[in-house]
Formats: sequence, structure tokens, C-alpha cells
Amino acid sequence: MTTLTTPGPAVDAGPGPAPERRSRRGARRKRLEIALFVSPALILFLGFVIVPVALAAVYSFYNLPAAFQWSDLAEPERFVGFDNYVRALTTPEFQKAIANTFFILVMSLLVQGPLAIGVALLLNRPLRGRGPLRLLIFVPYVLAEVIAGLSWKLILQPAGAVNATLESLGLGAFAQNWLADPSIALWTIFVILTWKYIGFAILLFLAGLQGIPDELAEAAQIDGASWWQIQRHITLPLLGPTIRIWAFLSIIGSLQVFDMVWVTVAPAVRRIATETMATYMVQQGQFAGQPGYGSAIAVILFVISLVIALTYQRFALRRDLAGAVTSGARR
Repeated sequence: MTTLTTPGPAVDAGPGPAPERRSRRGARRKRLEIALFVSPALILFLGFVIVPVALAAVYSFYNLPAAFQWSDLAEPERFVGFDNYVRALTTPEFQKAIANTFFILVMSLLVQGPLAIGVALLLNRPLRGRGPLRLLIFVPYVLAEVIAGLSWKLILQPAGAVNATLESLGLGAFAQNWLADPSIALWTIFVILTWKYIGFAILLFLAGLQGIPDELAEAAQIDGASWWQIQRHITLPLLGPTIRIWAFLSIIGSLQVFDMVWVTVAPAVRRIATETMATYMVQQGQFAGQPGYGSAIAVILFVISLVIALTYQRFALRRDLAGAVTSGARR
């Protein structure tokens, strides 16, 4: 015999938070977590980047003494407006520093880039001792700039290792005073910078080459393409994003060259031949006792770097940045 039962009334589970309330609570918790993790980095960024830039912009409008105080900013005769900027842009020494900086920038792109790509393509092929060779190439990059600069300063002395080697090979006529001759000092600095930083470029390009499928080159070989044709039409186009990122880093680094020039070249030669915007800024603002003028140079350097970075990002990195945005992020 089967007993039929009828369902009873639904039991109320009790009051609970509404979905909208839970959603708002979750959003507040998420924002609190983001603020908690971001605030230390944000405080450091404000304290060591934004505040110094703002102070430099303020100081640049004043003619301040070497050991100035905040009370000096209240003196009306200290305020000079844009005179420091006009002086900087019309001073031949600073114009020479700008030219030297852009010389290093352009030569880095024209020489270091192709050379690093060629070495990376060579090291990407099966080669005995490839691992130790990669390590040796990258070692100069991890050296501190001061250590590398002092080492090259000793090597390139008139009685240093380079001239001694040339003498032993019967090439004494090519011996030079590499860091004291104004006609070749800037080229010498560029060679040292290339030795120092090309290892990073090679390692970056090697990492980019690892992301290119081998099947593409194999298919091209089956179609009869030579090794040069494969590199030109397959490898280099696919390596384009890595090349553009390296070029951006190289441009920013070239605009900020300071340590190697400051440590390696004597002040007298540096002022004549190898002065960069960064070294000129430190020389005038710190050692010449003109913090207001040095701050104006710092602001000019900041504006030049910012304009170049934004322009490069707008036109050269636009495709790479657009490709990095996921479809989910667009929604």
C-alpha cells in the first residue's frame, strides 16, 4: 500500500544579505586590498620621483646660492622666471652636451642594434660552447658602471694595456691618448658603452628568438628559402616587438648617460668633447654651486625624455601595446 504525501509550505531560511549588498561589500574589499598592496610603491614613487621633479621645477625659476634654504625662495630678488631656461638653451656648452647625447643615442640604435641581432642569430644556432659564450657576453652588463669605467680608464691610459698591445704587435702608430684626445674621446666612450650594454641587447634578442616557432623556418627551407631569406622575411619581422622594446630602452638609457662619462673622462676633456646633458646638469648644479640653473637643466632633460618616450610609444609601440590588450579587457 502506497502512502501519498503532499508537500508542505516552504520554510524561510531567514533574512540574508541581498546580492547587491554582497556585491558592494566585495567591491569595497577589493579596493581596500588594492590600496593596501599599491600604497607602499605609490609612496616611494611620490617621494623619490614626483616630489623631486616638482621641486626641481620650482627651483628652476630661482637664482639660488650653493647652500640655499627655504627662506631664499621668499626673497623677491631670487626669482628669475625663465632666465635659467633661456641661459641653458643659448649656452654653447649645453648645446654641445645635447649634441653629444643625441650622438650616443643615434649611434646606439645604428650600431648596437644590428650588431646585437647578428650575434643573437649566431648564438641561436647549434654551437659548441654556446652557454659559456652567452655568459661571457652578458658579464659586462652586470658590472657596475663605476667599476667598468675605472677599469677602462686604466686600460686606455697612454701606458695602458691597449697601447702596450698595439706596440707589441708592431702597430704603435695607432696608439692614442684615447680618453684625453678631444677628437676621439667621444668615440672611445661610445665603444665602451657598446661593450657595456650590448650583452643585454643580445640576451633580449635571444629571448625573443625563443618565441619564434621552428616550424616556420623548416617550412621555408622546404620551399627552397635560403638562411638569409628566412632571417629577413620570417625571423626579423617576428622579432619586431622585441627590437622595438630594446630600441625604447636604448633611447631612454642614452638620454641618461652619466656614470661612464663622469668616471672615465677627465673634467677638462669632458667639458670640451664628451659632456652629456646629465653630466652637465650635475657639474652646474652640484659642483658649480648653481642649483637653480642645474634644476632648469634637469627639467629640460626630463621634458626631452618624456616627449621622446610618449612619441615613441604613440607611433612605434602602438601596435605592440594594442596587441597586449585582451578581448576580456576591452569588454
